[in-house]
Amino acid sequence: MSGTELKSGLLAALLADDGFRPEEPKTLEDTQLSATLVESIILKLYLNIGSMSGRKTAEHICLPFGVVEGLLTSLRTRQLITHCGSAPLNDYTYTLTDQGRTRAQTYMHSCSYFGPAPVSLDDYITSVEAQSVRNETPKEEDLRRAFEGLSVEPGMFDRLGPAVNSGAGLFLYGAPGNGKTTLAKRITACYGQEIWIPRTVVEDGQFIKLFDAAFHETVDQEENSIIKNDNFDHRWVKIQRPTVVVGGELTMDSLEIRFDPINNICEAPLQMKSNCGSLLIDDFGRQRMQPQELLNRWIVPLENRVDYLALPNGKKIQVPFEQLIIFSTNLEPSDLTDDAFLRRIPYKIEVEDASHEEFHKLFQIFTKQFGCRYDEESVTHLIDKHYTPNKRPLRRCQPRDLLTQIRNYCVYKGFPMEMRPEYFDLVVGSYFTVVAGND
Repeated sequence: MSGTELKSGLLAALLADDGFRPEEPKTLEDTQLSATLVESIILKLYLNIGSMSGRKTAEHICLPFGVVEGLLTSLRTRQLITHCGSAPLNDYTYTLTDQGRTRAQTYMHSCSYFGPAPVSLDDYITSVEAQSVRNETPKEEDLRRAFEGLSVEPGMFDRLGPAVNSGAGLFLYGAPGNGKTTLAKRITACYGQEIWIPRTVVEDGQFIKLFDAAFHETVDQEENSIIKNDNFDHRWVKIQRPTVVVGGELTMDSLEIRFDPINNICEAPLQMKSNCGSLLIDDFGRQRMQPQELLNRWIVPLENRVDYLALPNGKKIQVPFEQLIIFSTNLEPSDLTDDAFLRRIPYKIEVEDASHEEFHKLFQIFTKQFGCRYDEESVTHLIDKHYTPNKRPLRRCQPRDLLTQIRNYCVYKGFPMEMRPEYFDLVVGSYFTVVAGND
């Protein structure tokens, strides 16, 4: 791609006052797509829909009508589509001719995709580099904002802050029930602003679906502006920086481009969906694969910030590996992997048990959620009778869990929800019997 093409196309977005923003293409050349590719999407669209106006066609494939109009004229001149009625604003309704239907069926056999026009891989790479978490410099106030509503001991901010700024990777480790997953899910919010991602990426004729509603939360374009501004490339969608969370279901296949042989459409791997955000490997060490398998797969991407993926046709492509990788585990990091990998995950942060003061604070937070009054004497009784004599650790999940059991008891008995020493005496037996293995 030439420098001139970049300046006239996507790279202009980098010069916008509000950061990266994909500018609306004025010509087909601005899209970095071939006429044949866009025409194939239009023909497959008509094959599935039947007929559609020119403007509705442009809206469906997320390109300006000014770009699509010339393609419709060309398709009609070549007798692949024809007018079948008029439409508002000097527009027409189009449908396939017999010749066009044959051509569309050929395209469908090759690939059934007829959604929004894709974005070229080169443009996608440019966007990731412009919006990488490594370009951000979160300060202490950003961390405190991101963790608002959670009980976080002050020293944790100073340990997390440098790790978040590195954008490289970290282990969160420690005993179960201390909020590692909760902390990890909040980290992405430290980076603040939203990002733009393509709905679909194309390379070498292969369509790779990137936008995933399971991981990507869209942002209303009018939320942050008084005057509506539609002058952006609608092939892209504005989302909150993603936090992709995977646990025991993670397999090696999820880290590769997945190909649907029925529709001939590809799905982006998890690390690609998490670009410019965070990828949390929860409960690391409990996956069906061996930890070393995953670590071997990611040694090069973690070092070079790029990943190499195979397309269904065998071609290898290079894509950015630009996210904060977070491993959350109940195990010691050194028990999971070797020194070579640990060097590439520069931060290892232990999430320790709560202090007495923090344990009280957690009860204060959760009593508000349960709609009852906080009683300091009841919590002191709980600690003195059921924790200290048994050398039982104060886990951060326990205030919520114990209050849940008290609420259930009060509902059953028809009592008002209250914190009372005798209620704690009642519920700790059943609670700690179940989780005795974690004591």
